[in-house]
Amino acid sequence: MKKFLLLLLPLSLITVSLFYVKVSSSSENKGRKYYEEAGQILWEIQTDEKIIALTFDDGPHRKYTANILDVLEKYNAKATFFIVGQNAEKNPELITRMYEEGHELANHTYTHPLRTNVTNLMKEIQQTDEVIAGITGYQPTLFRPVEGQYTDAMIDAISKKGYKVVMWSWHLDTLDWKSPGVHRIVNTVLKGVKAGNIVLFHDGGGNRAQTVQAMEQIIPELEKQGYQFVTVSELLEIQRTHKKMEKKQ
Repeated sequence: MKKFLLLLLPLSLITVSLFYVKVSSSSENKGRKYYEEAGQILWEIQTDEKIIALTFDDGPHRKYTANILDVLEKYNAKATFFIVGQNAEKNPELITRMYEEGHELANHTYTHPLRTNVTNLMKEIQQTDEVIAGITGYQPTLFRPVEGQYTDAMIDAISKKGYKVVMWSWHLDTLDWKSPGVHRIVNTVLKGVKAGNIVLFHDGGGNRAQTVQAMEQIIPELEKQGYQFVTVSELLEIQRTHKKMEKKQ
């Protein structure tokens, strides 16, 4: 009987712990509807205009970011880059090129921590802003959390500093960081894309050769379909214009 009770106690503790984690995590996130209505987080916009935002995380990478910029320049397409500060420090010439070629520079922390707290997160955001501003003079207004992970406390702190948190259209996560194959990356975008969407790619964090090859197919095909490639801030401006028009009607 004692052996049974000794075995039962750890199991009970595990069950209580799992319940606590589940409750805690759910209470830390008010949900997409709340954040969208509060204007704190963007996933996509509702529009009939054939516009989409291409976004890239984790760079810049000396080779792959340069290759992606070449493809974007070839088709005169604009994109938004969510920059890791320490990578920007190593590749300032790429940050300058992004800025001069009309792409949007956004914040993706300084060290890309998988787990952090509010205090450290805000320090990382500030560090990256300082790096970007030091290179270009431009102060980012957009932030994307690492792996899309956040809590209410994080969103509140980020919003109070004047940043807009940008996620991506859930069906347009290309998972290119897994190197799933060029064909799969291309199909994810071409089969799923809709007006006002935000597409998630990566230009850093590993071998992004498949992403570069996929871009060579995705951009010209979407151009044929009548799509225009805009920055996230341009997407937000279109959203604001639509809301103003709706209020007047």
